[in-house]
Amino acid sequence: MSSNHNFSSPTPAEPHSSTGAAPITSVQRPRITRAAEAEAMAGQLESDPGGHSYECRSCGYRYEPAEGVAKLGIPRGTGFTALPDSFLCPVCRSPKAAFVGVGPQNRPSGFTQNLNYGLGVNRLTPGQKTILIFGGLVLAAAFLLSFYSLH
Repeated sequence: MSSNHNFSSPTPAEPHSSTGAAPITSVQRPRITRAAEAEAMAGQLESDPGGHSYECRSCGYRYEPAEGVAKLGIPRGTGFTALPDSFLCPVCRSPKAAFVGVGPQNRPSGFTQNLNYGLGVNRLTPGQKTILIFGGLVLAAAFLLSFYSLH
């Protein structure tokens, strides 16, 4: 059972159509390096200042837009830039000008140039690093305590 269908695709030297269009050429995709990927990630994280966390320089209170401030009636999702100028720190009553931007909440800590080093640990957020450290300590303590069960 052989078929005599002749399916041929145009080669790069052949025109695409009979109208004399330009020949088909392959398109080279730019190679993305890890450094370029880290810079793109940093640019994406820095692009939305409305979602960044702000910290009070007086007392260390951290305003998280995802949480809002329930006791002041500020709903969740309200960016710091959307707060009125009369906003005061709920802890020490410092004015809005006393707050400094500390970046996105889920941003990996450290410099963007170093995100690709350290077996992937540098891409973890501070909360994930805390869980990793204390989880490792609990696991090590469990292993040490398990030695008492050996006879």
